[in-house]
Parts: sequence; C-alpha cells; structure tokens
Amino acid sequence: DVQLVESGGGSVRAGGSLTLYCAASRFFACMGWFRQPPGKAMEWVSDISASGATADYETFAKGRFTISQDRAKNTVYLKMNRVKPEDSAMYYCAAGESEGSSCFDDAYWGQGTQVTVSS
Repeated sequence: DVQLVESGGGSVRAGGSLTLYCAASRFFACMGWFRQPPGKAMEWVSDISASGATADYETFAKGRFTISQDRAKNTVYLKMNRVKPEDSAMYYCAAGESEGSSCFDDAYWGQGTQVTVSS
C-alpha cells in the first residue's frame, strides 16, 4: 500500500517556525502540501517536482514557507517561518504521478498533521 506519513506539526507562537515532514513509501513525480483551516475548505500550499526544478507556492506561503525534498528518502519538507495565527490548520501531504498542473488530479494523501499558531 502507498503511504504518506506526515509529522512535525504542533503548537507554535506567532512569528515562530515549524518544519513539517512527509515520508512516502515510494517515489512520486511530484509531492506537496495542502491545508484545511478549521471550518474552511482545503487549500493548496506548495508543491515540488521530483527533479526539484519547480517549486510553487500559494500567495500566502511565498516568502515565508519553503518546500524541499530528499528524494533518496522519498521525503518532502515544509519549513514554515514567521507563522501567523491564520496558518493554523490541518496540513496534508499529497503526492502525484505526474509533474505539472495534473500533479494532484489523482493524488495520494496523508492523514495530516495539525499546526496551531497562537498569537
């Protein structure tokens, strides 16, 4: 079975930093992060191609979050800096078979890791 296992979530004060980890059971062409704030819809955060040539971010993540990967370990990371209370959400790792815009059309998902930012 395909597995995506997230870790690294927790509670942090506003302005602080947190790193999320996602370990996949096998290689995927692209991997990324989504989040779902309480009472709100799921939203895309960032993704990265297997080659690392492309890494994209949602507007709220640009300049504060950094996605990176260790493909030898099938692991992707999300470093979150200068976090804000509105970053509080369940963060999900997702992985797809194709790079580019179709990456998450038939994605595999992790079970999520909770991030709570206090003011």
